[in-house]
Amino acid sequence: MRKRKSSHNADDTIVAISTPVGEGGIGIVRLSGKAALQVADKIFVSKDRIKPSKFKTYTTHYGHIRRDEVIDEVILTVMRAPRSYTKEDVVEINCHGGIVCLRKVLDLVLAMGARLALPGEFTKRAFLNGRIDLAQAEAVLDVIRSKTESSMRVALGQLEGGLSRKIKGLREVLLDVLGEIEARIDFSEEDIELAPKQSILEKLEKISTEIKKLIENAENGIILKEGILCVICGKPNVGKSSLMNILLRRNRVIVTPVPGTTRDAIEEEINLKGIPVRVVDTAGIRQARDVVEVHGIRKSRSYIKRADLILFMLDLNKRWSKADKDILNAIKGKKIIIVANKSDLKRNLDVEMVKKVTKTNELIEASLRRKKNMEKVEEAILRNIWHGKVLQPEATFVTNLRHRKDLEHADNRIKKTIATLDKGRSASPEIVASDLREAAFSLGSILGDTVEPDILNRIFSKFCIGK
Repeated sequence: MRKRKSSHNADDTIVAISTPVGEGGIGIVRLSGKAALQVADKIFVSKDRIKPSKFKTYTTHYGHIRRDEVIDEVILTVMRAPRSYTKEDVVEINCHGGIVCLRKVLDLVLAMGARLALPGEFTKRAFLNGRIDLAQAEAVLDVIRSKTESSMRVALGQLEGGLSRKIKGLREVLLDVLGEIEARIDFSEEDIELAPKQSILEKLEKISTEIKKLIENAENGIILKEGILCVICGKPNVGKSSLMNILLRRNRVIVTPVPGTTRDAIEEEINLKGIPVRVVDTAGIRQARDVVEVHGIRKSRSYIKRADLILFMLDLNKRWSKADKDILNAIKGKKIIIVANKSDLKRNLDVEMVKKVTKTNELIEASLRRKKNMEKVEEAILRNIWHGKVLQPEATFVTNLRHRKDLEHADNRIKKTIATLDKGRSASPEIVASDLREAAFSLGSILGDTVEPDILNRIFSKFCIGK
């Protein structure tokens, strides 16, 4: 496969620490490039005195990193091109996991002529050298950042090429259709048999249907990857912090009978049956008493604006109040689950009236003190996330906003083409071909075949150095 062009020097040998910095059993310094083995020859002394450039690929060797003195006792692994992560010669030095020895090994490799890798440059080279496409490269980052087992399984499916194969298949059919249209332009005056218009329309309709399925699944895919923001709000002393602690299954937030104990928004993440959920306990919304509370309530309102789901808490022991009404106005337009707390006490809240005012039947009566109906709260959160659907992480999901945007653009162009062809003789082949080229370009952008350089740089800048 022909190499794609890059703005960075592909002849450089790059190096980086590829494991988290800090104390650990092992730390890895990774080299990749034409001179990786030559650099290793200069600094690695094996037990049998054989140079790394003589080692067979996929072999590991015990020895020491040294220059004028021994720096560390290591295990060195050699992976020769093209059967390596980057399709270049790769050397990995397994050092002791302390920051001092890792830094000394890294500095020595740099002194031998390698340069420090840019963020994501190892994976970028794997892409530029044709080992993986861009969707797979982005999946590498998704695997690293996976928050739950479900999100990791989705990312691994993309890394193995599940989404790429789907996009590639659709693009190939689209290019076949484009070839038919261009043939009509090039050979319009010659007696050549071309595919009938109905056949072309059927192919385009099928492509559009498949793209639509991917777009519709994108919201669920992004939820699996990123999770949702779930904000707990309500008046002071309704049990917001208690609910937060129960959802977290640990005492993260201070709980007291004193209203206004929580002065700031507190955010934590939970794994709710495979879905990453960022839960936020907000300060009770009321007329602020001091400058600290002003900032806390302002932050609460900011979280409410960004929330995907609101847990609106009420006190069954108290009547519906103006403060409750003000909070309801603040969360207007959001998905709401009402948690009516203190069901173990005397009831003064008109629940039916609340349902009517809030226009929701999603109301759960609970007792946080007795942990009653907490499973119903979790079930309601999941029900609102999935809209009652049951999802399989093994399915092909779009989990990337860039991919969704490219799919939407491609589908718009295909639909425009279908509408143009339906006009009959007035349809211009040149216009049709132009729209199909744009659609093919957008699908190619997902795979990295037609991606713009600035987008490419932006993607890999999100990676850590060493991957």
